[in-house]
Amino acid sequence: MVGGKSGYIKVLVVTLLMIGTLFSGFPILWMVLNSFKPNSEIFAWPPTWISKNFLVDAYVEIFKNPEKIRFFVNSYFIAFTAVILTLAISILASYSFSRFKFRGKNVINTIIVSVQAVPPITLLIPYLSLIVTMKLYNTYGALILTYLLFTLPYAILMMTGYLNTLPKDLDEAVMMDGGSRFRALWTVLVPVSVPGLVSVGMYTFMQSWNEYLFALALTKTNEYRTVPVGISLLMGQHAYEWNQMMAMSVLGSLPVLLLFLFFQRYFIAGMTSGAVKH
Repeated sequence: MVGGKSGYIKVLVVTLLMIGTLFSGFPILWMVLNSFKPNSEIFAWPPTWISKNFLVDAYVEIFKNPEKIRFFVNSYFIAFTAVILTLAISILASYSFSRFKFRGKNVINTIIVSVQAVPPITLLIPYLSLIVTMKLYNTYGALILTYLLFTLPYAILMMTGYLNTLPKDLDEAVMMDGGSRFRALWTVLVPVSVPGLVSVGMYTFMQSWNEYLFALALTKTNEYRTVPVGISLLMGQHAYEWNQMMAMSVLGSLPVLLLFLFFQRYFIAGMTSGAVKH
C-alpha cells in the first residue's frame, strides 16, 4: 500500500513537472518558430507551427545592420566588465567578512541585506540624478557602475557564505609557510571557490545582460544601448518588426542559455555550498 502510494506521488510529481516544463518552454519555442516567419504570417489564424515560407531574412537583417550588431557588442562588454569587477570586489569583501572580526561588521552586513530588499525601480530617479551629476550619462560607465551596485550585495553574501564553508586551516597553512593573507586568498581559497565564483559570475552576467529599465533611462543614443533596448526599438510608430524582434530575442537568449548549459554543475554546487555552514 505504501509502495503504491509512493508510486502515485511520483507519477503526480513527474506530471506536474512536465506541465511546468511545457508551460515555461512553449513561449521559447514559439519565439524561435516565429523568428523564421514573415510578419504577415505571425498573427495568421489558424496559427502555423512550421512556416510554409521558411525565411532567415530576420537574422540576415540583424547581422547586416551595424547598429543592431552594436547592441550585442555593448551588452557583452558591459556584462563581462560588470562580472569581472563584481568578482574582484566581492572576493576581497567576502574574505574580510569571513576571516576577520572588526567594528561595525554586523551593521555593514545588515545594510548589505537591506539593500537587497529595495526594489530597483524605486532607485531609478536617484540613480539618474547621480549619474548626471557625475557626468556619466550616456556612457558605458553609467551602466557598469549601476549593475555593479545592484549585483555586489548578493555577490558578497554568496561568497561570504561559501568562504565560511572552507576551513581556516587552508589559509593559515600558507601563512605558516611564510606566505601572506593575500597570497593565501588568491592561490588557495580562490581556486577551491570556483563553484561559488561561477554562481556569482552567472548571476551578475544574467542581471547585466537582461536589464532593460536602467539601460533605457541612462542612455540616449544607440552607441551605448544594449540588446533589450534594441529589441524595444523595433516597435515602430505604425508597424512592428515582429520577426526581427523574435530573432533578436533568440540571439539575446543564447548567451544565458549556453552559460547555464556549460556551467550548471558549478552553478548548482555554488548555490548549495554557499547556503550551508559546516
